[in-house]
Amino acid sequence: MKVGFGTTALARSIAHGGVDGIGSYTRELGRALLAGGGVDLVPVGFRAFVGNDVLPGARPPVNLGRHAVMATLGAVSPWKCVAEEELVTQHVDVFHATDHLIPKLSAIPVIATLMDAIVLSNPEWTTVKLAALRRWLLRRSGTWADHVITISEYSKRSIVEHFGISAERISVVPLGVHPRFFGQIDQTARDEVLKRLGLPERFFLCLGTLQPRKNLDRVMDAHSSLPPGLRREFPLVVVGMAGWGCESLVARLRASETEGRARWLQYLPDFDVRVLMQSASALVFTSLGEGFGLPVVEAFASRLLVIASNTTSVPEVAADAAILVDPCSSGEIADAMRLVIEGPREADVIREAGLARARAFTWQACAEKTLAVYQSVLDGSCRS
Repeated sequence: MKVGFGTTALARSIAHGGVDGIGSYTRELGRALLAGGGVDLVPVGFRAFVGNDVLPGARPPVNLGRHAVMATLGAVSPWKCVAEEELVTQHVDVFHATDHLIPKLSAIPVIATLMDAIVLSNPEWTTVKLAALRRWLLRRSGTWADHVITISEYSKRSIVEHFGISAERISVVPLGVHPRFFGQIDQTARDEVLKRLGLPERFFLCLGTLQPRKNLDRVMDAHSSLPPGLRREFPLVVVGMAGWGCESLVARLRASETEGRARWLQYLPDFDVRVLMQSASALVFTSLGEGFGLPVVEAFASRLLVIASNTTSVPEVAADAAILVDPCSSGEIADAMRLVIEGPREADVIREAGLARARAFTWQACAEKTLAVYQSVLDGSCRS
């Protein structure tokens, strides 16, 4: 089976020096598909130069035109993607749009991964660049897929509601945890990283780009409600680049840094992040909306206790292996922080449950289920 594999987001993230989010999903799924055998991947880029090294082991890449132009023409007319000829020439059997860039094809079935419907369900959590026209275009292009892959049952329900795609055309394929998160880093190496970063032995960790959806203001409210001694003993360490709508949050973080109650480390290399995940007292992941919440299971694999939201997809992913709280209640978040500090026995039990939970999510399983969707679409049992 030869699969056209959307790699635009991956190529762009590689060019900018850091792979995460959709780019990480594309890379890990692609690697697992190639390792499993039985499938040839043809990397495809839209207005992004995709080189031969984007997915080692894949076929030579195909670079097409600008997706926004193609999608707009397809949305307002019967026009089909003229670049389809290139894919037909390559003998591509099916096209998998891994990164929301979905072409309108006629001769080749299309499978699209839609991580969630957040840009449609909660546009206030997205940047102003995602204007009404772009949201409309995303909704329209989503309907071009013969079948949709999403990453949680929560996302499936949300896609049915906001994209208008029937549940029968959507398959849930959970994400995986890379094996590196399970490997324990030597204590000496961990101590060296903490010393270099100027961090204490105990701290609360937050991971993710600074943006309204990540709910860091309430996390800071919760941390500020702890007694002064505990705030200094267990500071809040935030790892993530500044996103949009975070100007006041950045100012607040800077002020907390001067008082010794918080640290904002912005970007860190992967090894340093894993050291922090194996050294922190807990990950605080009280996001207002997630399609999956991969940092939760990566923390589980790192044997890190997790305080997480009890809404959207997170309870489905975390099950009983995290301390679940109402993300809109700074009081509940603070109570969970106190439990971590004061209840080591309870924390150990939850930590072990987290490690067992993480082992249920592998990229191999993700690839096998994705390949089954490809085959079902080609057989005709999954097509609209």
